[in-house]
Amino acid sequence: MKIIYTAISKKMFYHRFSISKYVLNNGGAPLNPFMNFDYFMGEGIERDKVREANNRIVEMCDELWVFGDISNGVVAEIQIANQKNKPVRYFSVDDHANIIELNKNQVKFEK
Repeated sequence: MKIIYTAISKKMFYHRFSISKYVLNNGGAPLNPFMNFDYFMGEGIERDKVREANNRIVEMCDELWVFGDISNGVVAEIQIANQKNKPVRYFSVDDHANIIELNKNQVKFEK
């Protein structure tokens, strides 16, 4: 079973359970940043520390799967995965937690 880092922006926080379930149902073991550290640990620790921990986890995972529109933080995670030659896959998530795989040219970026 591959370890899958689920890269999501904070706007996808409310889909964290559905995303982890999707990865499990598709043969992966999810490492979801918002399941690990909740929502930046309730602001009880500096966000940069949480981001640093997330980036280290990206380095350790087998693959990176991106869910939803891409934020600046997710761009950094994608760059780390690319530098480490890890596969990156992209998915959309609608308001009803329906998840569909996308081609790289279909991804959207947050404003």
